[in-house]
Amino acid sequence: MPETPQGWYPDPHQPAQQRWWDGVQWTTHTAPLGQAPAAAVAATPTEAKSSRMKVIIIVGAVILAVTLLTRSFGVIVMFAGLFLFFIAIYALVRGSAKVFRVRSRGAAWAALGIAFVLMFIGTGANAALGGPGSNTTGSEQASTEAKPFVSTPTEKPTPSPKPTTYEEVDVTTVVPFERTTVDDPQLDVGKTAVTTGADGTKVTTYRVTYVDGVEVARESVSEAVTVAPVNEVTSNGTRPPAPAPVPLVQPANDCHSSYAGVCVPIASDVDCEGGSGNGPACARGPLQVVGPDVYDLDRDGDGIACD
Repeated sequence: MPETPQGWYPDPHQPAQQRWWDGVQWTTHTAPLGQAPAAAVAATPTEAKSSRMKVIIIVGAVILAVTLLTRSFGVIVMFAGLFLFFIAIYALVRGSAKVFRVRSRGAAWAALGIAFVLMFIGTGANAALGGPGSNTTGSEQASTEAKPFVSTPTEKPTPSPKPTTYEEVDVTTVVPFERTTVDDPQLDVGKTAVTTGADGTKVTTYRVTYVDGVEVARESVSEAVTVAPVNEVTSNGTRPPAPAPVPLVQPANDCHSSYAGVCVPIASDVDCEGGSGNGPACARGPLQVVGPDVYDLDRDGDGIACD
């Protein structure tokens, strides 16, 4: 059916007036029969043009915002196809969308097909470029999902290293003495003697590391004992007590006067009985040496012979 050109026609609902036909549908502009107001005819295209400009500005703003946020050509194409899709649906429902130059349902079907094509192309381009929604894997997917709308941050300045210094420090410590016990044959049994002990000193040298004036590490490099400790020694006596003195007996005329307690005969040589000597005379001890030991009977010099 051929389209009726736009113009003033008798109003199908009000026979006493005429109404403006925009080529697709009846408008709200009316006028009495026999009169064609030029102002009304001129106002209709102007309003349509103004509406189209508003829609174009809004669409351009949306596309610009998407471009700035996503920086993806595929997303822009997808949005354009989605926008055309809604226009085509509107035109199919209403029979036309003259504001967007879709004047019939046939044009609406064509716009719907173009919308699907744009959305398909946008999806493929977005996947190929690794944009939002693409099936990237590994580190590329993590990077895309983590920062899709964030600009590359500027590198932070590397902080200047803190000064590091070293110092050797001497530390003096006490070396404690030890305590021991020994037997002393020079002391009688039951007696003890204590040698007092004394602590020593040791100097340890450390290499200390400072970072920005704060100690962070300490390492021992050497140590030396400056004063050796003196151990405390307890001496226990082990010497047996001396035998009781033998009472002196007045020697007989045939006993030697240098010996007492036992009669030692006067002879050319006298040995202790049971010893290795061969006499000719023997003496049975023990006996005391009270004078010169002429017979060398007191071998250990303790004053007791033949013991």
